[in-house]
Amino acid sequence: MRVSLDIVITMVSQSRILITAGDMEIDVSGATVEVDARLIQMRHDDTWSIVLERLRDARDAAIDAAIDAARDIGLPERGSAFRALVENCTLSKKPDQVLAAIHYLRDVEDIRDSPPRVVNQLFSDAGIEPPGNLSLYLNRLKERGLLMVPLQHGDKNRFSLLTDAGRAHLDKQSTT
Repeated sequence: MRVSLDIVITMVSQSRILITAGDMEIDVSGATVEVDARLIQMRHDDTWSIVLERLRDARDAAIDAAIDAARDIGLPERGSAFRALVENCTLSKKPDQVLAAIHYLRDVEDIRDSPPRVVNQLFSDAGIEPPGNLSLYLNRLKERGLLMVPLQHGDKNRFSLLTDAGRAHLDKQSTT
């Protein structure tokens, strides 16, 4: 699926937005006020939602293809790498495992957006029982000061990051 986004603003207050998501194309151009009005209208009908859904689907397909390609060329399987982290650090408590999963996704795989399905899949890939109510664990880890969500992401747990205290906690677990 080809996805592109072009935004052009000229000095005469003309704007153009061109978005191609698969077979759907949005091409809005004209005076800035007209383009703004059209975008507002698209947000009220389902056009914008459909485009966003297709973009999410394309992103998910790209992630799945990358994982398949990594497996095909023999890169270490993510499940075994995460399981090794859990076992080497002797993380037997579920909150510690969830903290380690966030660390693994952020610092090892460089994934910045990890909805619950991504975290649960990491556990499943490792052959470890997924946490179940992931939000509960993440919220408690935030309350303990081991995780935080950057301000620009509001209170969305999918963008959680380890704090210095969270890193220290994992380090402490691996030495006990």
